[in-house]
Amino acid sequence: MARARPFPQARADAVAAALDLDPECGICLACLVIVSCALDRGDPAEIARELRCLTPDLWHDGLAEPALAALRRACERGVPDAPAALADLERNGARSPVARAIVRRLAEDLLRRMRRELYVLALARERLSRASPESN
Repeated sequence: MARARPFPQARADAVAAALDLDPECGICLACLVIVSCALDRGDPAEIARELRCLTPDLWHDGLAEPALAALRRACERGVPDAPAALADLERNGARSPVARAIVRRLAEDLLRRMRRELYVLALARERLSRASPESN
């Protein structure tokens, strides 16, 4: 029996980008932060290593259900490659390139949120330091 070819990473990334899935979908945010920090540092080898190591943990700790549900909704919406991605994910679970693409996408979303929140905090601190003590 011929072994199925791996789902292409570029297609997995495109499908993951189209999913209606939030980083706070019930998975371990600490694990996701580790991937986000690797993304922030930008070392491709580190990013790949963290994705390989943490995707199975995230998958088994609660990502499987919301990810599969999001992919089913993507199929209903007619997202290109969603049916093939869903089949690959159902067949290979956490070892699927689609699962790693979903974790990467969620980590990117979390990194954007963290950067935005740090920016807002920095603005607030700057303005607070200029406020009179009576305003505090």
